[in-house]
Amino acid sequence: MIPILDSKRQYATIGAEIEKEVIEVLRSGQYILGKHNKALEEELSKFIGVDHAVALNSGTDALHLALRALDIGKGDEVISTAFTFVATAEAIGIVGAKPVFVDINKDTFNIDPAKIEAAITPKTKAIIPVHLYGQPADMDAIMDIARRHNLYVIEDACQAIGALYKGKMVGSIGDIGCFSFYPTKNLGAMGDGGLLTTNSENIKNRVLALRNHGGAIRYHHDEIGVNSRLDEVQAAILRVKLKHINEWNKKRRENAYRYNELFAKCSDIITPTELDDTYCVYHQYTVKIPNRDNIHKMLQERGIGAMLYYPIPLHMQKVHEYLGMGKGSLPNTEKNTEVVISLPMFPELTAEEQRTVADTLIQCIEESKALV
Repeated sequence: MIPILDSKRQYATIGAEIEKEVIEVLRSGQYILGKHNKALEEELSKFIGVDHAVALNSGTDALHLALRALDIGKGDEVISTAFTFVATAEAIGIVGAKPVFVDINKDTFNIDPAKIEAAITPKTKAIIPVHLYGQPADMDAIMDIARRHNLYVIEDACQAIGALYKGKMVGSIGDIGCFSFYPTKNLGAMGDGGLLTTNSENIKNRVLALRNHGGAIRYHHDEIGVNSRLDEVQAAILRVKLKHINEWNKKRRENAYRYNELFAKCSDIITPTELDDTYCVYHQYTVKIPNRDNIHKMLQERGIGAMLYYPIPLHMQKVHEYLGMGKGSLPNTEKNTEVVISLPMFPELTAEEQRTVADTLIQCIEESKALV
């Protein structure tokens, strides 16, 4: 079996250091908003290249509180993509705003800037581009549109920590950046966790209050907030892992390029596209293939842990039926949900395992042609 991700291999390399830090936290008696939380925020703000970073309970909360901090709510519209995890649109719905989905670039899987302007109305308040699979979106074009229409930009960088767009870290380009530390992420906690980044002190202070029940001072509550504090155990674990993120991302890129070479002679496999002057961190290595569903089953039967992200686009989910966007509304999005498949990708993946994955996929494609 070759899994899509093997977190045990990562733990084998850094487990002793993590255990040491966790035991120290357990013995300290300080489990919420302690020294590790503060240090992690400082280290991540420096790493990402922003003035402020606020550690939170999850990437979903980062998106939610980003919208709250910008006073986006009922009656407002937020433009985003339907080809992403539900949390992106979920956060928009939580604050009472309306998601407005536009189509993606068929090659990068990210929101197509050429489609954004036509979706802007007087109710539009923000754009949420998603750096899907670790590939930066076309931020110059998105920021240009946002400036001309006086819109906020919230970067959903939940899958893309360490990715670069023209030398800048994702999450440092828009008004706010949102990150997830879910265990499967490139920088993953051992539980839930998230981060919000910004260069605005006002936004930082608002989010600090919102994450702690809506008050900057204990027992003084200025508005309805939430409980979204990252606990000290997770903060300590993330500080250990942060030291390795550049190395891990580099290995992911090496693995991606090895896959590219292995698939170079198979015309049925369309490998990922990187925008010029970007540094993709390959949270997922996602290809496009024919007869995807049958091949997915064949791979699973042969011990290859391939995954389908995301088989039903958000505009066609029941939760968004009220938008009235039927099949055909977003052709590139809908087509990609039918043909994409993500292959095993993690820093510890061996060259031999990659060859096995590649050989098996190519073999399955050939066998599937007889089924069509």
